[in-house]
Amino acid sequence: MPDVVADGLRVLFCGINPGLMTAATGHHFARPGNRFWPALHRSGFTPRLLLPSEQQELLSYGLGITNVVARATARADELSAEEYREGGRLLTLKVARLRPKWLAVVGVTAYRAAFDDRRAVVGPQARTVGGARVWVLPNPSGLNAHWTPAALAEEFGRLREAAAE
Repeated sequence: MPDVVADGLRVLFCGINPGLMTAATGHHFARPGNRFWPALHRSGFTPRLLLPSEQQELLSYGLGITNVVARATARADELSAEEYREGGRLLTLKVARLRPKWLAVVGVTAYRAAFDDRRAVVGPQARTVGGARVWVLPNPSGLNAHWTPAALAEEFGRLREAAAE
């Protein structure tokens, strides 16, 4: 799954790993029930709701997308602890090379596993990764019923405000 990246982004969003639909289409967060694109728009990161097929347009807003683990699966719980740890190591190198202002990991469980931080919660983190500040966002999957679309947009908006400072 190719990254949508450039040097010096405002925010590099980092998904857990590609789902099967994402892998099949080549577009990040492609599953219709995924709430990433609506949250991005409702939070003010994008002036309109982008389709997954328009992902390259993110670069014009200083935004990008990558993943912790490159392997596509039907569900994130199919990934091993070792895959998460190796993904965190490779992500650190990628972030150091690309130098985004913020790394936004989409999914607190993935962040905890990739960076061995069992106490992490949604929101800004004290640590940096590859020189970038880190914000952990809720997983926008439609399966994550704990976060409503409005609450997701609010948390994405908190990051947008921090990234604008």
